Amino acid sequence: MARAMHDDHLITIGELARHTGLPVKTLRFYSDSGLVQPAGRTDAGYRLYDEGATARVELVRTLRELGVDLATTRRVLERELTLADVAAAHAAALEAQIRVLRQRRAVLRAAASRGSTTQEMKLMHKLAQLSDGGRRRIIEEFVEEMFEGVDSDGGVAAKMRAAAPDLPDDPTDEQVAAWIELAELVADDDFRRRVREMAVAGKRGGSGGPDAASAQSVAQAVAERAGAALAAEIDPSSAQARPVVDELAPMFAAAHGSEDGPKFRAWLADVLDTFTDSRVERYWALLAIINGWPSRPAAVPAWEWLVAALRSEAVA
Repeated sequence: MARAMHDDHLITIGELARHTGLPVKTLRFYSDSGLVQPAGRTDAGYRLYDEGATARVELVRTLRELGVDLATTRRVLERELTLADVAAAHAAALEAQIRVLRQRRAVLRAAASRGSTTQEMKLMHKLAQLSDGGRRRIIEEFVEEMFEGVDSDGGVAAKMRAAAPDLPDDPTDEQVAAWIELAELVADDDFRRRVREMAVAGKRGGSGGPDAASAQSVAQAVAERAGAALAAEIDPSSAQARPVVDELAPMFAAAHGSEDGPKFRAWLADVLDTFTDSRVERYWALLAIINGWPSRPAAVPAWEWLVAALRSEAVA
C-alpha cells in the first residue's frame, strides 16, 4: 500500500527535504505544528506528502524568514488572513523596528565619536527615545525658565517656543545626534546662565534699540566687513582692523540715535559681547538640522572679531 500511495505522487519527508532544501527536522516541526500536514503515511508510519506540500513549505519558509510568527502563518495557510493583510501589517512592524534600530545606531555613532561614558550613553539613548511631546516639553521648560518675567509673548521667547524640535518619524543619524546635543545644551548650567543674562539685558535695554530695518542693515554690514577681515586673518588688534571699526561704529551709532566716539564704542563692545555667543548660534543650527530647515553660515565669529577690535581700540 505504501508503494501504491507513493506511485500516486506522494513523496517521503526525505524527498520533500531535497525539493525544498530544508532539513528533515524542520519539516517535522512544521508538520507537528500543523503548518504542513502529511497527506498520508506508509504502513510503517512514515509521513507522505502530496505535490502541494512543496509550495506550502516554501510559503511557510518565506513567512518565517520575514519574521511572521507561527500562529499568523497558520492563519494565512488556512486562509483566515490574506497574504496582503499580513504583508501590510508586517511591513508596518518592520518600519517601527527600523526606526528604533536607526535611533540606536545614531546613539552608538554619537557615543563613539564623543568617547562617551556608560552613563552618558544611557542618557543619550533615553533622549533619543523621547516622544514629540517629551522633546517639546524640554524646550518649553527651558524657554519658560530663561525668559520668566523678562520677555513678552511677542519677543524672543515667543520665537523660541514656536521653534520647537520636530524630529521626523524616520530621522537621519545627523538629526538624532542633533537632538541629543540640543537636549544636552539646554541642560547645561553655564549655557542657561548665559541665555538668562541675555534675556535680562534685553529687557533692561527696553525699546531704545534700532528698528528692525536698521538692525538688519547693520548686521549685514558686520557680516560683510568684519567677516571679510576675519577671512583675511586680520588681527583685530592691528592697524589694519581700524578702518573696519571706523566704518561700522558710526553705523551702530546712527541706528541707536547716538554719537560715535570712544565712550560709545566701549559701550557698544560690552553690548555686542553680551548678545554674542557661539552656543546660542549652535542652538538654532541644531534646531535647523532637526527640523530640516536650510542651514545658515555662522555669523558669530564676525561679531566676535568686531568686539575684539572695539576693545583693542579702547586699550590702545
